[in-house]
Amino acid sequence: MDDKASVGKISVSSDSVSTLNSEDFVLVSRLEDETPSTNNGSDDEKTGLKIVGNGSEQQLQQELEDVLMDPSIKRFLSQVCPKYCQFHLESLFPSLLLDEPSDLSPGTPVPDEDSVVFSKLTYLGCASVNAPRSEVEALRMVSILRSQCQMPLDVTLSVPGVSEGTVRLLDPQTSTEIANYPIYKILFCVRGHDGTPESDCFAFTESHYNAEIFRIHVFRCEIQEAVSRILYSFATAFRRSANKASLTAMAPPLTPDSDVFTFTVSLEIKEDDGKGTFSAVSKDRQSFKLRPGMDKKIVIYVQQTSNKELAIERCFGLLLSPGKNVKNSDMHLLDLESMGKSSDGKSYIITGSWNPNTPQFQAVNEETPKDKFMYMTTAVDLVITEVEEPVRFLLETRVRVCSPNDRLFWPFSKRSYTETFYLKLRPERKSNSDTLYEVVSLESDTERERRKTTASPGILSSGSHGSMVPSPPEDDEEEDNDEPLLSGSGDVSKECGEKILETWGDLLSKWHLNLAVRPKQLPALVRSGVPEALRGEVWQLLAGCHNNDHLVEEYRTLITKESPQDSAITRDINRTFPAHDYFKDTGGDGQDSLYKICKAYSVYDEEIGYCQGQSFLAAVLLLHMPEEQAFSVLVKIMFEYGLRELFKQNFEDLHCKFFQLERLMQEYIPDLYAHFLNLGLEAHMYASQWFLTLFTAKFPLYMVFHIIDLLLCEGISIIFNVALALLKTSKDDLLQTDFEGALKFFRVPVPKRYRSEENAKKLMELACSMKVCSACVQAVYLVQTEMPSRIFGEIYQWILCSEWFPEN
Repeated sequence: MDDKASVGKISVSSDSVSTLNSEDFVLVSRLEDETPSTNNGSDDEKTGLKIVGNGSEQQLQQELEDVLMDPSIKRFLSQVCPKYCQFHLESLFPSLLLDEPSDLSPGTPVPDEDSVVFSKLTYLGCASVNAPRSEVEALRMVSILRSQCQMPLDVTLSVPGVSEGTVRLLDPQTSTEIANYPIYKILFCVRGHDGTPESDCFAFTESHYNAEIFRIHVFRCEIQEAVSRILYSFATAFRRSANKASLTAMAPPLTPDSDVFTFTVSLEIKEDDGKGTFSAVSKDRQSFKLRPGMDKKIVIYVQQTSNKELAIERCFGLLLSPGKNVKNSDMHLLDLESMGKSSDGKSYIITGSWNPNTPQFQAVNEETPKDKFMYMTTAVDLVITEVEEPVRFLLETRVRVCSPNDRLFWPFSKRSYTETFYLKLRPERKSNSDTLYEVVSLESDTERERRKTTASPGILSSGSHGSMVPSPPEDDEEEDNDEPLLSGSGDVSKECGEKILETWGDLLSKWHLNLAVRPKQLPALVRSGVPEALRGEVWQLLAGCHNNDHLVEEYRTLITKESPQDSAITRDINRTFPAHDYFKDTGGDGQDSLYKICKAYSVYDEEIGYCQGQSFLAAVLLLHMPEEQAFSVLVKIMFEYGLRELFKQNFEDLHCKFFQLERLMQEYIPDLYAHFLNLGLEAHMYASQWFLTLFTAKFPLYMVFHIIDLLLCEGISIIFNVALALLKTSKDDLLQTDFEGALKFFRVPVPKRYRSEENAKKLMELACSMKVCSACVQAVYLVQTEMPSRIFGEIYQWILCSEWFPEN
């Protein structure tokens, strides 16, 4: 039989699936700097089936003993490779004694289940890992095991087609089971990078002993093309089937509109940044912003939101075309990369690749004039079990093709276009007791709104691929309601003028020549805001973290230690930046890194430990730099910028800040100060989060990032400037409120007001223009604590008349 017959056909390219995460069925892009580190081989990293760790040989021995308690591993060792066990394990750890082979069953046949079987595989061994979802660590272990394994074992692999199944290792001669791993225990799959010796390898990590130990199992494929097919099979197994029983129980009662099934369909466009990483492109209120000549991916999310659940079987077509009102014959088919349900079972996700350099897409591969945009049409054809004919969802979106010099991308921004569809079905006939439906109509929310209003010249449409229309004015802000703004809200674009980038580039070049001295023009540039593309580098330089190797190494040790505040940290992680895609997934990479930083700091700073609010600042730093560097900057802010002082001695310094703020209000905004005095509204009632989280907890990210720019450049006193600017700009509204109304105003309307980038810019300009000497106010506070009120009053009046309070 042909070797490739065991692989099966696959329509995706060999690198279409790089890594898979069972907690989030999303194809994870490879980052260029996350290449597996080479290892020359140490005594702690023996070859073959083993546990690899970072501790002493005694620790390794204990870990290995624990692993060998697993019956499947003992069966694997004792039955399939007894010579290997005697030669490697007993020579390395003579105290380890395996059960005699006679005590074990001779192997069991594979039970019948929906699975795909792959032959021509070699098992290279297993190792322990600290970060089971880290591609870097996984690829490092793949490299080590591939290069050092001396006695590989031929195996056959069975991968189930359902999430309730089990991955099995089989003896290729007898087809008996050697070891098995339930899908629910497998956390992550990875393949070797193309162009490396590991390109023929793949691996998966699993939780062992109730997730106390994580192991990685590494395989090599004789047929290299099989690697993609195997990961595709794992992707199928990772899909979580929705609980139909519970969905049926929760189904809404039949209504006169029960023949209408509602769906939300979201479109996301990703672009190659030139390093093999695909990041979601930015989308403002008008259009997606693309770059010419860059490979792209189209990602479609389909979710049913009303009526009895319909089962989406598969997608058989993802199509794209420039223009609007495009004919079916003008749509162009994209190569499908993946399809399947999301981890929560609520959405069906389809991913396809888009090569913009092909002639049919030329119209959306050329720069668009700045005052215009184009239309693009995307269609997805779905096979739904209960519907006789395929269903096509059609999305018409606006796009702009920007100059590469003007366009920079924000890697964590996953902005999408969402449309609601109303699918009207009519029962046609019953087959095997199931009702089959016929499509009566399919209408989008946009089409419904268009029908409600008479056609007007303002509604422009065109089926021409090359047509362009002027950009409409900005849409109104979303309607305000009583719900507070979620932390992590708002998008920050990396768009920046060429001249500004050149200015910063010159400054950074000079700065790197002498990192101990800040350039003179730096403060003025920072007050205008650091370009988003440069913030990671600039923040580290401002914090003095250019030489922080000792903190990086210490961090790697700290994350292995236990924290007494672990439960509090874990509780807060899910509540930190829930509006941001990078942090919203429980157990995802963002939450994992955030947890490690907070835990590491709580161990590092025993006096303060972990306090509420730290996680928000850590999250902001994580959005701009790797976790080791983010930890280093966090330490600098806490210790050298004085933030940790706010948490000490029953928050004494924090209360000093509240006193300072109220004295500054009395000087700068006396009418608002008097109003708050009449209401009994004190600074600690509304400003606690401002100081403890540096405004990171509730305000939009555009404003938050600018505040951190200023903090790192000018110190923590900038918080007073921002606080006073907020109070000044809100004064007219606050003067109309009562006590409860003022608190609500601070909680809801104030943060929402700065969703507008223009409003945020004006606020930060006002904050930077204010001359506030907080040190003088602190002196007043200290004097007040020691002086009788009469003497203090005289001194305070003298201070107000002096130069300590320069005019605004």
